[in-house]
Amino acid sequence: MDPPPQEEVEIPQSQAEDEEGDIVEIVTTTGDCDVVDEGHFTSESAQILIGEIMGCNRDLENIKQNINDVQNKMKNIIHVLGRV
Repeated sequence: MDPPPQEEVEIPQSQAEDEEGDIVEIVTTTGDCDVVDEGHFTSESAQILIGEIMGCNRDLENIKQNINDVQNKMKNIIHVLGRV
């Protein structure tokens, strides 16, 4: 049985901060861009970013599980072929 297709995973590509440190820009491989004005950074902003991190961790765990499933499937196929 094939695993469900993976959702697009956002991986931070670069983080740039302007010379004065007022703006933080996070750019991802999908082209999404989060800009946070440090002067207006709130606990709500932090919660949003923490939620993004948690989502990325969940996606990575799903990818790891899918890799393990594929490796086990390959081992089973090789085992069957070895008996033929």
